[in-house]
Amino acid sequence: MSGERASLGGLVAAKEIIVLCGSGGVGKTSIAAATALGAASRTGGKVLVLTIDPAKRLASALGLAEIGNVETRVPDSAFTEVGLTPRGELWAAMLDTKQSWDALVMRHAPDEATARRIIDNALYDNITGRFVQSHDYIAMERLFEVHASGAYDLIVIDTPPTRNALDFLEAPHRMAEFFGGRLLRWLTAPYRFGGGRGARLVNLASRPFYQVADRILGSQFLQDIAEFFLNFQSMYDGFVARARAVERLLHDKRTTFVVVTTLEASPLHEARVFCEELVTRDFPFGAIVLNKTLPASFTSAEGARAATVLTDDAEELAAGLAATGEPALGDAGLDARMLRTIAGSYRNFAVVASREAELRTELGRAPDVVVDVPNLDVDVHDLAGLARIAEALFGDGA
Repeated sequence: MSGERASLGGLVAAKEIIVLCGSGGVGKTSIAAATALGAASRTGGKVLVLTIDPAKRLASALGLAEIGNVETRVPDSAFTEVGLTPRGELWAAMLDTKQSWDALVMRHAPDEATARRIIDNALYDNITGRFVQSHDYIAMERLFEVHASGAYDLIVIDTPPTRNALDFLEAPHRMAEFFGGRLLRWLTAPYRFGGGRGARLVNLASRPFYQVADRILGSQFLQDIAEFFLNFQSMYDGFVARARAVERLLHDKRTTFVVVTTLEASPLHEARVFCEELVTRDFPFGAIVLNKTLPASFTSAEGARAATVLTDDAEELAAGLAATGEPALGDAGLDARMLRTIAGSYRNFAVVASREAELRTELGRAPDVVVDVPNLDVDVHDLAGLARIAEALFGDGA
């Protein structure tokens, strides 16, 4: 893997969707926001950063009181306060699962009455709020909807942590499989073929299943489930068509995936696995962002020699400081110990930096764009911090 620095600038300018993936705790949300900020500042157009991770750090970092399901524009004044002149517009939104599901049902149900029966069903909130793949599927729906609207020139997606991000990629296919699967056919068979609500015309093969289910769940509960999914299956064709369209969009040349990681063993291992998955599944893999890295100077020969001089010649250097009339600490002995402490700290960082350099090779096959974002001296919690990250990402110091 090459250590050559590259920027996201060219990649961002050529794409319409950037999907950021990575394990938890690697700063992915900040990288997503900084990518969108950098694009709005440098390339122009309308840029949306959409967070799918339920964490709410994005709003405060962008200087907004809150971010909801409806896109909110970051005011130009927020840019000028940190010395930036935006060429475009920056917008932000956070996925609201419930609102997005409601909108999906209203859009795909055959009529408003069916849509209301689905939304008013007692199971609806549990199914859409807690069902496996529900959050991931609706995220794909929202991405497709926003992109299809044509309202934005670039959409930056902040996904859940890596393992969930794999679910995010598979959600459209799995959801379509579920609504056409054997379990739902069994649950709804008596109602589809029984001639009305509550009918019990089942074949001999399925009768034992319903007898046990009635005893465990109760016939009313089973009936409610069946009615819910019967109504839901009226949208099946729309689900399948949209799922296929989303899958095509994720593989489209207008889309690119960016994997964010630190050079720590655990997140780096997850990043390597995810990179391999992207390549295996033929998703467009555009870049790796190595976040919170140490400067290359910590592994330089010059730095090592300077640390040696500070250690070996500490007394002489301290005497030289005293001769200037402005000793650092007012005592030559303390000055010498301080110089040795500085040298020791440098060597400790050098060990970590060398380990980082070794761990880079674990990523294996890397894309053309590999970006280092340095470990900043302060926590990123506002637009100024995001602007510093954007400088590293875009590599132009703008």
